[in-house]
Amino acid sequence: MASAVNCCLSSSCFTLQSKLKSLSLKNNINSSSSSYVLHQNFSAFKTLSFSNNLSHNIFSKGSLSFSTTTQKPTRLSVVCEAAPMKKADSAAKRTRQAEKRRIYNKAKKSEVKTRMKKVLEALDVLRKNPDAQAEEIFPIEILIAEAYSVIDKAVKAGALHRNTGARRKSRLARRKKAVEIHRGWYTPAPAANAA
Repeated sequence: MASAVNCCLSSSCFTLQSKLKSLSLKNNINSSSSSYVLHQNFSAFKTLSFSNNLSHNIFSKGSLSFSTTTQKPTRLSVVCEAAPMKKADSAAKRTRQAEKRRIYNKAKKSEVKTRMKKVLEALDVLRKNPDAQAEEIFPIEILIAEAYSVIDKAVKAGALHRNTGARRKSRLARRKKAVEIHRGWYTPAPAANAA
């Protein structure tokens, strides 16, 4: 019976006998004293176990998985694959830092969106109210000042780009001015014609 036992580590393939000190494939149904036994009926094997004196530089940072391939009815082969599972310590630290920053920046951006939404909703209510007075704009100006503060802090922390922060503040100022013009509380100065 011709059988091949191969191990593939990334792109290079080599035989197990040259790299591993000992490999034992044990049969739970019929305990045999030979180092490994391959039967034509491979389903008789319940477990595949390695001895303790494996080459540690190959399998210490990886996982080992077996799969059987049947090419002919009389030929069986076992292919084992060792792939590194663990990241380097510096990469793991970078991953932890990136996740921490992502959560922090997400909170900052969410606060900016919430403050802007409050201001825009208050301005819409003021615009639609037919009995609105000019003094009702003062609480909205306080909301706008708070929104500016949150936007500036997000820009300072690096959660928003400075141009994005300026664009958001400009959007709030333009919307406030549009409501004031709509209500007649603000009259823009006529543009001076340059001669």
